[in-house]
Amino acid sequence: MMRAAIRNSLAAGVALTAAAVVLAPGVYAQAAKEIAVEVTNASEPVLCAEKDNVTVNFASREVRRFSIEAVHPAYMGTLQRDSFEADWTGCTAPGDPRPQVAELPKRTTLFEEYDLWVVGQTYPAFWRRATTTVRVGDRVARDIHLLQVWLRRPMGGEEVLVLYPQDGYWRLRPRAPAGLAPTAFGSSFLIGPVEVDERPLVKLKDVAFDPKARAFTLSFVRGGTATVTMAATDQNRHVLEVAFDRPIADRPFAALRSMYITEFNNDVARVAVIESGAKGWREEGIMGFKRATATRVWLGRTSPSRHNTSAPDMAFQGFSDGSATPR
Repeated sequence: MMRAAIRNSLAAGVALTAAAVVLAPGVYAQAAKEIAVEVTNASEPVLCAEKDNVTVNFASREVRRFSIEAVHPAYMGTLQRDSFEADWTGCTAPGDPRPQVAELPKRTTLFEEYDLWVVGQTYPAFWRRATTTVRVGDRVARDIHLLQVWLRRPMGGEEVLVLYPQDGYWRLRPRAPAGLAPTAFGSSFLIGPVEVDERPLVKLKDVAFDPKARAFTLSFVRGGTATVTMAATDQNRHVLEVAFDRPIADRPFAALRSMYITEFNNDVARVAVIESGAKGWREEGIMGFKRATATRVWLGRTSPSRHNTSAPDMAFQGFSDGSATPR
């Protein structure tokens, strides 16, 4: 009797759905058109593991929407030792960073509820002057160098996202697998009109975070806005959905920044792309990769590194113009 009732209910639902399509054409929308974007590598070899020498740019005159996904590396389940320590052994060239005695930043809790809290940090010195306004809920701050988003975990909290508002650098990681400590952050990325001012960056006029929607609204100095939503955060992946108010046509709309010294000392070692019209992935070492016109891009590692060993792989995908057409 129960199974018959379920079958009748499902049949009625299918009939109602079909009727809705007939009676209200255009109510359901197709997915937006997928766009292949220009992916170019501007990486340079270095010996210093604390210097970002990997730059991969994403450009398109059409893209208004895409997603960024952080996923635990494939070898995560085999790790016996993680590594978070800085490696200064090769940092001897002019212009290389040097180890310094860290001064404690000023820490400000900008929002807090049971499952989520947002913390701002202000450093005694930062490489750029603080000009970006940060708004979190009803709180407004004008001196924030680092914005941290924390989620509750058993016996404490877990930092899953950071943003440096003054130069537009983001880092992302999933929740740690059950029973393990929080993993390392690794590669950074930029969202918005990328330019070079000493180093690649995105200049932000204003950053607003809505804790209820878990969404950032970015206002760019060069004009235009973007919404960056924390669409999914679990023990497998952390997904950001990005929506621009208009395409960024004259420069990259996103970039990945990372580090590669050797196959055993890096934050990213490999790149894989699905090119427009291809039947499979193309895979290369990060330093040998030149360019691609691709609909999906993965950047990560297939074997453990001695640097930020548990840091996530990164995927850029879902590029579209944001339009939807009636089905």
